Amino acid sequence: MSTELTEAQKLLELRNRIDAIDDDIARLIAARARCAQDVAEVKKANLPDDARILFYRPEREAQVLRKVMEQNQGPLSNEEMARLFREIMSACLALENPVKVAYLGPEGTFTQQAALKHFGHSAVVLPFPTIDDVFREVESGAVNYGVVPVENSTEGVVNHTLDNFLGSNLKICGEVELRIHHNLLVSDVTSVNNISRIYSHSQSLAQCRNWLDAHYPKAERIAVNSNAEAARRLKGEWNAAAIAGSLAAERYELKILSEKIEDQPDNSTRFLIIGTQQVPASGVDKTSIVVSTRNEPGALHNLLEPFHRHGIDLTRVETRPSRSGVWTYVFFIDFSGHVDDDAIRQVLQDLPERVADLKLLGSYPKAVL
Repeated sequence: MSTELTEAQKLLELRNRIDAIDDDIARLIAARARCAQDVAEVKKANLPDDARILFYRPEREAQVLRKVMEQNQGPLSNEEMARLFREIMSACLALENPVKVAYLGPEGTFTQQAALKHFGHSAVVLPFPTIDDVFREVESGAVNYGVVPVENSTEGVVNHTLDNFLGSNLKICGEVELRIHHNLLVSDVTSVNNISRIYSHSQSLAQCRNWLDAHYPKAERIAVNSNAEAARRLKGEWNAAAIAGSLAAERYELKILSEKIEDQPDNSTRFLIIGTQQVPASGVDKTSIVVSTRNEPGALHNLLEPFHRHGIDLTRVETRPSRSGVWTYVFFIDFSGHVDDDAIRQVLQDLPERVADLKLLGSYPKAVL
């Protein structure tokens, strides 16, 4: 008599194992949530009643996610494991105090997607029409943090975000890097064989130029304020399509006619998390500053020499026009390291005598993924 298990028996055994594992996962998540509540009580007990409690700790979350990825043995990817743990941390943090986050809207933008990637779906994310509005909401204390785009790998820097830092005291508390996938979206009334106009943000149209030339060379390309606005326009137009992300398709109940139509497959955008707090070192950090140089020969060399001398890796240098007659050139500089590192401290001590003005925008964890 054969003792070999039938297919049905094997599946039943595997499903029973999955059920047991699920029970363990649920118990452990509940235990983690109770721990998060205990952390909140400890923080409240040791601070004055009128003190503002910082429940969200960017450096702590970055450390947790890095550890999760270092210990990941598959079969799930590091990105998927980080996403799962981000959502667990987001839900636990919401038990302490839900984080309120302003982002460049409307709903369905890549900036909203970046906000959800960084803070998780348990955060309260609120759309605002302009980058100025996002800065203003954070400065007023109406929200805890803001999320704004700062650069795209294809189209370059978002100057309006940089310009806002010149007149703001907000700090950079973190960064998010998001792989940008553009899709051609249509609505339930679209005649797909008669598409004569395509809506999108000007940068998205530029990032899909070659694909559009090949597939819709005669269609009119109409630039609008955001990809989400492009998606929102489709419901009433039978001959139109839009270029936007999957979140916009979901939000506005549209169909993806063609996916990943961007010309550069590695197209990505970097977003900044802005807030009011100084972020402690996480172990893998970046620092951002803005400086103005004097209008004299060798000014740029004098600015960069301390970084070279102390072996500091510059990750980005951007130049912006001055807003006043005093600042002829304004440089936004990102570099590896934290303000508490000895080498960074030495550079920041050397710079003031070499430049007209120096402003520290913040030290923050490098994007985990």
